[in-house]
Amino acid sequence: MEKMNVTVILGDEKKVYQTDRISTAYEILKLAAPENVMDYAAVFADRKLREMTFVPERDCELEYVPLKSVIGMDMYRRSLTLLMMRAFSDVLGERTDYRVLVMYSLGKGYFCRLISEEIETDEKLLAKVKQRMHEIVSLDETIHKETIGTEEAAIRFAERGMEEKEKLFRYRRVSKVNLYQLGGYEDYFYGYMLPSAAYLKKFDLALHDDGFVLVLPDKETFELPEVYRAPEKLYRVLRKSDEWGEMLGIASVGEMNDVITNGEMNDMILVQEALQEKQIAEIAERILVEKKKIILIAGPSSSGKTTFSHRLSIQLRAYGMHPHPVALDNYFVDREKTPKDRFGNYDFECLGAMDLRLFNEDMKKLLAGETVEIPQFDFQHGKRQYKGDFLTLKQGDVLIAEGIHALNPEMTEALPDESKFKIYISALTQLNIDEHNRVSTSDGRLLRRIVRDARTRGNDAQATIRMWESVRRGEEHNIFPYQEEADVMFNSALIYELAALKQYAEPLLFGVPKDSQEYYEAKRLLKFLDYFLGIDITHVPQNSILREFIGGGCFDI
Repeated sequence: MEKMNVTVILGDEKKVYQTDRISTAYEILKLAAPENVMDYAAVFADRKLREMTFVPERDCELEYVPLKSVIGMDMYRRSLTLLMMRAFSDVLGERTDYRVLVMYSLGKGYFCRLISEEIETDEKLLAKVKQRMHEIVSLDETIHKETIGTEEAAIRFAERGMEEKEKLFRYRRVSKVNLYQLGGYEDYFYGYMLPSAAYLKKFDLALHDDGFVLVLPDKETFELPEVYRAPEKLYRVLRKSDEWGEMLGIASVGEMNDVITNGEMNDMILVQEALQEKQIAEIAERILVEKKKIILIAGPSSSGKTTFSHRLSIQLRAYGMHPHPVALDNYFVDREKTPKDRFGNYDFECLGAMDLRLFNEDMKKLLAGETVEIPQFDFQHGKRQYKGDFLTLKQGDVLIAEGIHALNPEMTEALPDESKFKIYISALTQLNIDEHNRVSTSDGRLLRRIVRDARTRGNDAQATIRMWESVRRGEEHNIFPYQEEADVMFNSALIYELAALKQYAEPLLFGVPKDSQEYYEAKRLLKFLDYFLGIDITHVPQNSILREFIGGGCFDI
């Protein structure tokens, strides 16, 4: 049998193996690392991402992707969802009077709902499904891929009553799609899958409200929580977004595309914007009624915090209050006092980069009616400066402090709780690709940032993608742990925004070089945007949060 030379890369190790031309990447990995096969999820074959079923046809370089990586964990989550759907199908047998929806990320898991008039979601049912999942894992059942025509896929899912998938394929431009099978269960998933169920040992199912959570292992430790606890405030704002989507008649990308093709988009934009404005007005009214003096706003990157702060200020003024913005960034310590990370670089996102003592002293003086000179941080020279910006809080005045640490109790530990009103803002998209494929909140924010950074900072998409993982790590440590501290959560995601961002993001993503490390992520995002029809942004209001990213807004940002 004809042989070929394959260079196998496992972390820092590189070695050449001679293999048969019919060997899959999975079989080659078993030759190279027989004891550690399940530590790897996929492979880059000459820099192109492939599943483990890939068969090299010539001498090549295979760089294996760790399971405990961003790509590996995405594959784990998708494959685990397929396993769960297969188990539900096995447990409920021939019944067709139900649907299982994977709705959104909730803490360390996916919130799901079983929709049925006859079947109750209870501990007994979840125990059966969980047991069946473990059985399939122990049998090491293979996940098979079948490539079929897009029209045929639409017909298959229409026959099974999966309307959202059928609508999704109706708007697909590609002629073929990949379907995945586990046992007798077949489904469509956005992205690659693991080779078998044997990888999927870490999971749990936990009842929550009128649904349940598919509990996922931690991204860093790959361990499950001892007891799953849902972030309740986050859950409530996500359910509110669901209600908005139901009111607008849009729960999936296919339904969004229907609205666009039917010429109903402009009205939908105005209704969505009106819902957000109503919520901002309600927040302002709470601040007035509760007589708060310091408004603290935090949220992850590209949440629209700046535009939200401007719109909240306008609503506060409409209630007779006088808002004064205070940027927490002006309370950085001088550059030489900034802590460094494990790579020896200044860590500007850690709490130690903030002068907590000075900030608390200044805020206490303002609350006491004293006049304070607010500092300005000179980022070029890394020094705090004073330029005569004096502030005194008068009757009806309120402070608006925005920054990544605003909800961290240590940031304002010297201030009385009764004076503080904490707001957490994030772009929590209520739109899903279909019944079993979520639209990642992180993907939405990354696309926002790619568009904004290219417009305002001169950064190309490659640069923004390169630093995104570092941004996400900072959010995991400095922002997400404190989201439940908020008095109110505001969802800045707009149901139509990805259809609007598409025309701005696609040219930038096509500009990422094919030989770069960021190319895979750019290609993934392009495939994701291909699900959406684009829209004209003419009717997007000037005060919309989306304008912070695409431009043309009325605020000086």
